[in-house]
Parts: sequence; C-alpha cells; structure tokens
Amino acid sequence: MLLFRLLIFATLLTATSLRAASPAEQKILEAIKSPDLSVVHLWAPWCSNCQAELKSGGWLKMAKENPQVKFYFVSIWNDGEDGHAILQKFQITDQPNVTILADPGPRKGDGKIKQFAGMPLSWIPTTWIYKGGDLRYALNYGEVRFPVLQQFLEDSKSEWSHKGEPAIGSP
Repeated sequence: MLLFRLLIFATLLTATSLRAASPAEQKILEAIKSPDLSVVHLWAPWCSNCQAELKSGGWLKMAKENPQVKFYFVSIWNDGEDGHAILQKFQITDQPNVTILADPGPRKGDGKIKQFAGMPLSWIPTTWIYKGGDLRYALNYGEVRFPVLQQFLEDSKSEWSHKGEPAIGSP
C-alpha cells in the first residue's frame, strides 16, 4: 500500500513539474533574474479586487514614482486575454517600466493554472517582489495597500545582510 501511495505521489509530482511554462511565464522567469527590482502582478480584468486596485490609482502612482522598478502585469485565468484595454483606461500601458503579459490558460476547469513561475497560485490579485532572482515579498491574497507595497520596495533595495550583528543570546 505504501508503494502504491509513493507511486501516485511521484506521478503527480512529475506531472506538475513537466507542465510547460507559457510564454508569459518564461518571460517572467527571465525577468526576475535581473539585479533590479521586479514586481510581478497577477490579475484579471473581471476580478473586482483587481479593478478596485486600478480605480484607486495606486498602480499608476507606483509605476511613476518608481521608474527604476520593472512592473509586470500578467493577466491570468482570462482565456489568454491580456486586459490591455482596462490597463490603458487607467494609464498603466503608458508607463515605460510596465510590461503587459497574458497567460493562455482558461479561467475555470482543469486547465486553470495553480502555479506560476514556481510559486503556488490560488487567488488574485497576487503580487510578488523579486530582486536578483530572489523573492523578497509575496502578497498572495487580495488587494495591495500601496503604502505597504512602497515600503516593501524600499526594504527590498537592501542586501538584507546581518553580518556583524550579535547573535541572539549574546551580550
């Protein structure tokens, strides 16, 4: 019985790891290797939480106030549509540091992606911050509070080194 369970687990693991990355996912996997900050925002035009973020003007402000940060808006669960029209309505498309992509997967059913760029995916909007290939912050459930996102960007600029600091318990 144990052997049977291990065989099922191995099959599921193999099937998950063999899923071919979409062109959007491949572009993100390459982009997040950059030594600069990259923000990957997974969203869909039909999502009310995603719409609320856009209506607040927070994404436009973030892109304008952080020109050195690359922002990637990846429309998912949207049947391959990138949502360009709604992003244009909120002037996101006009920003030179914004790239718009779409995952080809469907909104529902067995083809709906459950991971993207090696990260689990169960809710949108989802926002990840990367620097030099390292995930610095993952906001996986719900709308972003833009002052918090700005703080995460500031924090992510550091090297996050604690060299020379005393260990816990040291005088």
